[in-house]
Amino acid sequence: MGNPQTLVGPEIKVGDTAPDFKMVDNTLKPVTLADTKGVRIFSVVPSLDTPVCDAQTRRFNEEACKLPNVEIYTISMDLPFAQKRWCGAYGIDKIKMLSDHRDASFGEHYGTLIKDARLECRAIFVVDQDGKVQHAEYVNEVASHPNYDGALETARKLSA
Repeated sequence: MGNPQTLVGPEIKVGDTAPDFKMVDNTLKPVTLADTKGVRIFSVVPSLDTPVCDAQTRRFNEEACKLPNVEIYTISMDLPFAQKRWCGAYGIDKIKMLSDHRDASFGEHYGTLIKDARLECRAIFVVDQDGKVQHAEYVNEVASHPNYDGALETARKLSA
């Protein structure tokens, strides 16, 4: 903590077209951007087994009930089996988990891949129905929480 991290890939900004990616869900099924539809929140965490990542994922799982027209995805380098285990242990059932462990495709295309750690930095992206990024936040300090309210408000407006 407190050490600057070098990120691989471009910094995604509001107005950019959401880059494609290839990840797997917890059944090992490949998932690309085209497999996601409508308004989407991509919540990126370094590892589910850390306190802030745990809190971030739980928060979005709680908010999912209030956003019926928004798909929420948590993305990490955790293995799909670890994601499935973690979700089962904590009753996380309203959001979708995606693992970037195979190709680091999301990390490289969204600029969230930490160069020397093969982890994702903490970030949130909100993508609209047309595939445009409407909210992008990279959290500078891995132990800090993102601006949940900003991302959720953007998603609410887009899904109304």
